[in-house]
Amino acid sequence: MQIALNLPQKIMADITLPTSKSISNRALMIQALCPEQRYAIEHLAVCDDTDHMLQGIAAKRAGAPFIDIGATGTAMRFLTAYLAIAPGETVLTGSERMQQRPIGVLVEALRTLGAHIGYTRHEGYPPLRIGGRELCGGEVEIEAGISSQYISALLMIGPCLTEGLTLHLRGDIASRTYIELTLDLMRHYGARAEWTDGQTICIAPGGYEDRPLTVEGDWSGASYWYELAAIAAHCGHDVEILLHGLTANSRQGDRVVAELFEPLGVTTEFTAEGARLVHSELRIENSELKMDFTHCPDIAQTLAVTCGMLGVPFTLEGIHSLRIKETDRVAALIAELRKLGYVLRAEGATRLVWDGKRTEPTPHPTIATYDDHRMAMAFAPAALCHEGLSIEHPEVVSKSYPGFWKDLEQLTNDN
Repeated sequence: MQIALNLPQKIMADITLPTSKSISNRALMIQALCPEQRYAIEHLAVCDDTDHMLQGIAAKRAGAPFIDIGATGTAMRFLTAYLAIAPGETVLTGSERMQQRPIGVLVEALRTLGAHIGYTRHEGYPPLRIGGRELCGGEVEIEAGISSQYISALLMIGPCLTEGLTLHLRGDIASRTYIELTLDLMRHYGARAEWTDGQTICIAPGGYEDRPLTVEGDWSGASYWYELAAIAAHCGHDVEILLHGLTANSRQGDRVVAELFEPLGVTTEFTAEGARLVHSELRIENSELKMDFTHCPDIAQTLAVTCGMLGVPFTLEGIHSLRIKETDRVAALIAELRKLGYVLRAEGATRLVWDGKRTEPTPHPTIATYDDHRMAMAFAPAALCHEGLSIEHPEVVSKSYPGFWKDLEQLTNDN
């Protein structure tokens, strides 16, 4: 299955964004750890990732011995920690790709706390056999530069450990904003969680109390509309986009997208309705974008494609975690942008570079998505510059933004 894109010359859109799956999945995990669940989470994300999280929690409560979370990385990491303290033995598995994504760092940290976790196939990778039991807690050290989800998983069970948790983070911290988001939600539900220094977080014992929560709009999903606005304006098209559900004071790490697109020609005006995207001048110092994505890796694809379409050379740093996402996103970007005539190169494990080198683009290119929702959405706006562009397996967007194609279709219907 594929979808051929034919975007209009005039980009006018009024979009109600999906709500944040990052907030939703953390809230679901914390609520599952509450002694009583008294409130429904308002505006819970409707997407595959949140569905798998809900199903995993429900399966454990029903006593299921086997839980399959599909391709949902947050569910794999969060449920690994949750099942370690939930009585009973459970096998936790996922899709073929999930079984290739490492989880040993989290498992070893949980084992340090006394968890009973084994590997059923390959050491360091799912599936996992988890024997849930009460854990005392205490101090544990974890490598901080691989995935913030390992850290968030440990933090969220911290208040439920009899001695609480002191977590020492070793090395550079990846995606710190996601850790802060986790801590904010923990405090919302009554946990006492504080940084004691730049590398240590202390969680007091005492559990959680269920409280009302409304999930805000998803800034990661907003990034594709920023991309569309930037490319359309660069091509001389009229642009007017209103994104409902976004706030200026959001704690989502991808909130930085509003700042990143300022030099790329998109200014954000926050109103009572949401964020209005307004065309401004392209302002890139030295005609090159240099950006560290250590704390916001999910928008690296968006920026890479945008810069290509704008003809802005770039150096993207801090992209090591992209190798272990839904696909190897670095390799995927290199392969698919080459189809559009842009020759990228990886430098070591942490840098992706486009120095402006071009090659002949493929006529009527078809973009492979590699079972990765963000590949599909990041390349869709490129249709403004590349006639006849198609996206393979467009259904992958259901992982985070099921209504993306319908929202994009609004552009055609309204013009």
